[in-house]
Amino acid sequence: MGYYASNPPMSEAEQREPGLPTIDVFEYGGKREGARQSMDRRLFMQLLVFDSPDPRPDTLASHLGDCCSRAGVPAVIYADAMSPRGIGLLTWAESPEHFVRSVRKVLDDERLTRLVLRPNFAMIGRTYGTGHEPDLEWALLRRPVENVTNEACPWHVWYPLRRTAAFARLDGHEQSQILREHAQIGMAYGAQKLASDVRLACHGLDAEDNEFVIGLVGRELHPLSHLVQAMRKTRQTSEFIAKMGPFFVGHVTKRA
Repeated sequence: MGYYASNPPMSEAEQREPGLPTIDVFEYGGKREGARQSMDRRLFMQLLVFDSPDPRPDTLASHLGDCCSRAGVPAVIYADAMSPRGIGLLTWAESPEHFVRSVRKVLDDERLTRLVLRPNFAMIGRTYGTGHEPDLEWALLRRPVENVTNEACPWHVWYPLRRTAAFARLDGHEQSQILREHAQIGMAYGAQKLASDVRLACHGLDAEDNEFVIGLVGRELHPLSHLVQAMRKTRQTSEFIAKMGPFFVGHVTKRA
Protein backbone atom coordinates (compact mmCIF):
# COMPACT_ATOMS: atom_id res chain seq x y z
CA MET A 1 0.00 0.00 0.00
CA GLY A 2 2.61 2.54 -1.03
CA TYR A 3 0.99 5.93 -1.52
CA TYR A 4 3.99 8.23 -1.64
CA ALA A 5 5.70 8.70 -4.96
CA SER A 6 7.00 11.74 -6.78
CA ASN A 7 5.86 10.54 -10.20
CA PRO A 8 3.43 7.70 -10.94
CA PRO A 9 4.98 5.14 -13.31
CA MET A 10 4.11 5.50 -16.99
CA SER A 11 2.52 2.55 -18.74
CA GLU A 12 4.19 0.90 -21.72
CA ALA A 13 1.50 2.33 -24.00
CA GLU A 14 2.27 5.86 -22.82
CA GLN A 15 5.97 5.34 -23.44
CA ARG A 16 5.33 4.04 -26.98
CA GLU A 17 3.26 7.06 -28.11
CA PRO A 18 5.58 10.07 -28.51
CA GLY A 19 3.87 13.44 -28.75
CA LEU A 20 0.79 12.46 -26.74
CA PRO A 21 0.26 14.08 -23.33
CA THR A 22 0.75 11.94 -20.25
CA ILE A 23 -2.61 11.54 -18.52
CA ASP A 24 -2.21 11.61 -14.76
CA VAL A 25 -5.22 10.37 -12.78
CA PHE A 26 -3.47 10.29 -9.40
CA GLU A 27 -4.62 12.35 -6.42
CA TYR A 28 -1.94 14.50 -4.76
CA GLY A 29 -1.48 15.84 -1.25
CA GLY A 30 1.21 17.76 0.57
CA LYS A 31 4.72 16.50 1.22
CA ARG A 32 5.23 13.75 3.77
CA GLU A 33 8.62 12.43 4.85
CA GLY A 34 10.17 14.62 2.16
CA ALA A 35 8.07 13.25 -0.74
CA ARG A 36 4.90 14.54 -2.27
CA GLN A 37 2.00 12.21 -1.49
CA SER A 38 0.26 10.56 -4.42
CA MET A 39 -2.47 7.99 -4.50
CA ASP A 40 -4.59 6.29 -7.13
CA ARG A 41 -7.50 5.59 -4.77
CA ARG A 42 -10.54 7.65 -3.91
CA LEU A 43 -13.97 7.25 -2.33
CA PHE A 44 -17.25 7.50 -4.24
CA MET A 45 -20.35 8.64 -2.36
CA GLN A 46 -23.94 8.55 -3.61
CA LEU A 47 -27.12 10.14 -2.28
CA LEU A 48 -30.50 8.81 -3.39
CA VAL A 49 -33.73 10.47 -2.28
CA PHE A 50 -37.11 8.74 -2.31
CA ASP A 51 -40.74 9.53 -1.63
CA SER A 52 -42.47 6.88 0.42
CA PRO A 53 -46.07 5.82 -0.27
CA ASP A 54 -46.17 4.35 3.22
CA PRO A 55 -48.12 6.49 5.74
CA ARG A 56 -45.36 5.55 8.21
CA PRO A 57 -42.17 6.44 6.33
CA ASP A 58 -40.03 6.13 9.46
CA THR A 59 -40.85 2.41 9.59
CA LEU A 60 -39.82 1.97 5.97
CA ALA A 61 -36.66 4.02 6.56
CA SER A 62 -35.78 1.73 9.48
CA HIS A 63 -36.34 -1.30 7.25
CA LEU A 64 -34.05 0.25 4.62
CA GLY A 65 -31.34 0.59 7.25
CA ASP A 66 -31.81 -3.02 8.34
CA CYS A 67 -31.53 -4.20 4.72
CA CYS A 68 -28.29 -2.25 4.30
CA SER A 69 -26.88 -3.76 7.49
CA ARG A 70 -27.74 -7.32 6.42
CA ALA A 71 -26.16 -6.73 3.00
CA GLY A 72 -23.00 -5.22 4.49
CA VAL A 73 -23.67 -1.87 2.78
CA PRO A 74 -22.45 1.05 4.93
CA ALA A 75 -25.12 3.73 4.81
CA VAL A 76 -26.75 6.74 6.40
CA ILE A 77 -30.54 6.92 6.32
CA TYR A 78 -32.21 10.33 6.46
CA ALA A 79 -35.62 11.77 7.17
CA ASP A 80 -36.14 14.54 4.61
CA ALA A 81 -36.75 17.76 6.55
CA MET A 82 -38.58 19.28 3.56
CA SER A 83 -40.88 16.33 2.78
CA PRO A 84 -42.97 14.50 5.40
CA ARG A 85 -42.57 11.22 3.52
CA GLY A 86 -39.11 11.77 2.05
CA ILE A 87 -36.26 9.36 2.76
CA GLY A 88 -32.59 9.80 1.88
CA LEU A 89 -30.00 7.05 1.43
CA LEU A 90 -26.28 7.84 1.48
CA THR A 91 -23.83 5.06 0.57
CA TRP A 92 -20.13 4.95 -0.28
CA ALA A 93 -17.36 2.71 -1.61
CA GLU A 94 -14.03 2.93 -3.38
CA SER A 95 -15.50 1.04 -6.33
CA PRO A 96 -18.45 2.70 -8.11
CA GLU A 97 -19.67 -0.78 -9.10
CA HIS A 98 -20.88 -0.94 -5.50
CA PHE A 99 -23.85 1.29 -6.38
CA VAL A 100 -25.05 -0.74 -9.36
CA ARG A 101 -24.53 -4.06 -7.64
CA SER A 102 -24.74 -4.05 -3.86
CA VAL A 103 -26.93 -0.94 -3.37
CA ARG A 104 -29.25 -1.93 -6.20
CA LYS A 105 -29.70 -5.38 -4.65
CA VAL A 106 -30.67 -3.78 -1.34
CA LEU A 107 -33.37 -1.76 -3.10
CA ASP A 108 -34.73 -4.94 -4.74
CA ASP A 109 -36.28 -5.81 -1.38
CA GLU A 110 -40.03 -6.25 -1.83
CA ARG A 111 -40.99 -3.52 0.64
CA LEU A 112 -38.41 -1.09 -0.74
CA THR A 113 -39.61 -1.40 -4.33
CA ARG A 114 -42.51 0.82 -3.30
CA LEU A 115 -40.16 3.77 -2.82
CA VAL A 116 -40.37 6.37 -5.59
CA LEU A 117 -37.01 7.83 -6.62
CA ARG A 118 -36.69 11.61 -6.81
CA PRO A 119 -34.19 11.80 -9.72
CA ASN A 120 -33.39 15.52 -9.50
CA PHE A 121 -32.06 15.02 -5.96
CA ALA A 122 -29.72 12.14 -6.82
CA MET A 123 -26.05 13.06 -6.28
CA ILE A 124 -22.81 11.18 -6.81
CA GLY A 125 -19.20 12.25 -6.57
CA ARG A 126 -15.63 11.24 -5.78
CA THR A 127 -13.15 12.52 -3.24
CA TYR A 128 -10.15 14.37 -4.62
CA GLY A 129 -6.83 15.79 -3.47
CA THR A 130 -6.18 19.51 -3.41
CA GLY A 131 -2.41 19.10 -3.26
CA HIS A 132 -2.11 20.29 0.35
CA GLU A 133 -3.46 17.43 2.50
CA PRO A 134 -0.99 16.43 5.29
CA ASP A 135 -2.46 12.89 5.30
CA LEU A 136 -3.82 12.16 1.83
CA GLU A 137 -5.14 8.66 2.56
CA TRP A 138 -7.16 9.87 5.55
CA ALA A 139 -8.50 12.86 3.59
CA LEU A 140 -9.63 10.77 0.64
CA LEU A 141 -10.86 7.56 2.24
CA ARG A 142 -11.59 8.03 5.94
CA ARG A 143 -12.39 11.66 6.68
CA PRO A 144 -15.66 11.74 4.66
CA VAL A 145 -16.90 8.56 6.34
CA GLU A 146 -15.95 9.82 9.80
CA ASN A 147 -17.90 13.01 9.15
CA VAL A 148 -21.13 11.41 7.93
CA THR A 149 -21.08 8.67 10.59
CA ASN A 150 -20.37 11.04 13.49
CA GLU A 151 -23.25 10.37 15.89
CA ALA A 152 -22.89 13.85 17.38
CA CYS A 153 -23.85 15.39 14.01
CA PRO A 154 -27.37 14.36 12.95
CA TRP A 155 -28.04 17.25 10.54
CA HIS A 156 -26.69 16.92 7.00
CA VAL A 157 -27.15 19.27 4.04
CA TRP A 158 -26.18 18.08 0.54
CA TYR A 159 -26.09 20.11 -2.67
CA PRO A 160 -24.39 20.14 -6.08
CA LEU A 161 -22.79 23.19 -7.66
CA ARG A 162 -21.27 24.34 -10.93
CA ARG A 163 -18.77 27.12 -11.47
CA THR A 164 -18.84 29.47 -14.43
CA ALA A 165 -16.44 28.96 -17.34
CA ALA A 166 -14.77 32.23 -16.36
CA PHE A 167 -13.26 30.59 -13.26
CA ALA A 168 -11.49 27.97 -15.38
CA ARG A 169 -9.89 30.74 -17.45
CA LEU A 170 -8.27 32.41 -14.44
CA ASP A 171 -4.57 31.76 -13.88
CA GLY A 172 -3.60 29.32 -11.16
CA HIS A 173 -2.46 31.95 -8.66
CA GLU A 174 -5.76 33.85 -8.81
CA GLN A 175 -7.73 30.62 -8.49
CA SER A 176 -5.70 29.71 -5.40
CA GLN A 177 -6.44 33.07 -3.77
CA ILE A 178 -10.16 32.69 -4.42
CA LEU A 179 -10.24 29.13 -3.08
CA ARG A 180 -8.20 30.07 -0.02
CA GLU A 181 -10.77 32.72 0.98
CA HIS A 182 -13.50 30.09 0.69
CA ALA A 183 -11.54 27.46 2.62
CA GLN A 184 -10.69 29.77 5.51
CA ILE A 185 -14.38 30.35 6.24
CA GLY A 186 -15.02 26.62 6.25
CA MET A 187 -12.07 25.99 8.57
CA ALA A 188 -13.35 28.65 10.98
CA TYR A 189 -16.70 26.86 11.31
CA GLY A 190 -14.89 23.55 11.72
CA ALA A 191 -12.59 24.92 14.42
CA GLN A 192 -15.64 25.89 16.49
CA LYS A 193 -17.29 22.50 15.79
CA LEU A 194 -20.19 24.22 14.06
CA ALA A 195 -19.85 22.35 10.75
CA SER A 196 -17.74 19.81 8.91
CA ASP A 197 -17.79 19.21 5.19
CA VAL A 198 -17.50 16.54 2.53
CA ARG A 199 -16.23 17.73 -0.85
CA LEU A 200 -16.77 15.56 -3.91
CA ALA A 201 -16.03 16.10 -7.58
CA CYS A 202 -18.76 15.00 -9.99
CA HIS A 203 -17.44 16.10 -13.40
CA GLY A 204 -19.15 14.00 -16.04
CA LEU A 205 -21.14 12.09 -13.41
CA ASP A 206 -24.01 14.52 -12.86
CA ALA A 207 -27.05 14.65 -15.14
CA GLU A 208 -27.18 18.45 -14.81
CA ASP A 209 -23.46 18.96 -15.60
CA ASN A 210 -22.60 19.99 -12.05
CA GLU A 211 -18.94 19.87 -11.04
CA PHE A 212 -19.04 19.30 -7.28
CA VAL A 213 -21.22 17.82 -4.56
CA ILE A 214 -20.92 19.40 -1.11
CA GLY A 215 -22.05 17.84 2.15
CA LEU A 216 -22.28 19.86 5.37
CA VAL A 217 -22.75 18.04 8.67
CA GLY A 218 -23.32 19.41 12.15
CA ARG A 219 -24.95 19.12 15.55
CA GLU A 220 -27.50 21.80 14.71
CA LEU A 221 -29.08 22.91 11.44
CA HIS A 222 -28.73 26.66 11.92
CA PRO A 223 -24.89 26.78 11.69
CA LEU A 224 -25.03 24.85 8.41
CA SER A 225 -27.40 27.43 6.96
CA HIS A 226 -25.23 30.18 8.44
CA LEU A 227 -22.17 28.73 6.70
CA VAL A 228 -23.87 28.73 3.30
CA GLN A 229 -24.91 32.33 3.95
CA ALA A 230 -21.36 33.33 4.88
CA MET A 231 -19.98 31.70 1.75
CA ARG A 232 -22.24 33.89 -0.41
CA LYS A 233 -19.95 36.82 0.32
CA THR A 234 -16.82 35.15 -1.02
CA ARG A 235 -15.54 36.00 -4.44
CA GLN A 236 -15.95 32.41 -5.60
CA THR A 237 -19.66 32.28 -4.80
CA SER A 238 -20.57 35.86 -5.69
CA GLU A 239 -18.72 35.91 -9.03
CA PHE A 240 -18.02 32.38 -10.22
CA ILE A 241 -20.86 30.07 -9.16
CA ALA A 242 -23.33 29.44 -11.98
CA LYS A 243 -25.68 27.14 -10.07
CA MET A 244 -26.19 25.65 -6.62
CA GLY A 245 -28.75 23.08 -5.55
CA PRO A 246 -31.17 21.52 -5.18
CA PHE A 247 -30.46 21.37 -1.45
CA PHE A 248 -31.30 18.19 0.43
CA VAL A 249 -31.75 18.76 4.18
CA GLY A 250 -31.67 15.48 6.04
CA HIS A 251 -31.84 14.40 9.68
CA VAL A 252 -30.13 11.09 10.35
CA THR A 253 -32.56 8.39 11.47
CA LYS A 254 -30.23 5.41 11.19
CA ARG A 255 -26.67 4.45 10.32
CA ALA A 256 -25.93 1.02 8.91
